[in-house]
Amino acid sequence: MKICIVINDPPYGTERCFNALRLAQALLKTEPKPELSIFLMADAVLCAKAGQITPDGYYNLGRMIRSVARQARVLLCGNCMDARGIGDEEIVEHTTRSTMPELAQLTIEADKVLVF
Repeated sequence: MKICIVINDPPYGTERCFNALRLAQALLKTEPKPELSIFLMADAVLCAKAGQITPDGYYNLGRMIRSVARQARVLLCGNCMDARGIGDEEIVEHTTRSTMPELAQLTIEADKVLVF
């Protein structure tokens, strides 16, 4: 099964990104494992910013993204990155700059699309 998760919210302040990534982690533990793509857009591209420092005991979305990206495709909207001044060298490893046409293709190919 192909699943596409689209995340829009900022990394901190709400728990949508956190919950979307928790769901992604749970999906990656199921059998059969789905083909999972995560597309970060708008303020959610900041979830993949490298070097995040959070208080002890508080979730760190950069670490969560890095963990998920080892098993799933994690794509960032390039226009959203540019609007926020984030360069390719500033995002966590295993994540990739992407485009709206690529999101459109993922949407067409997906069996399920979830939007957070």
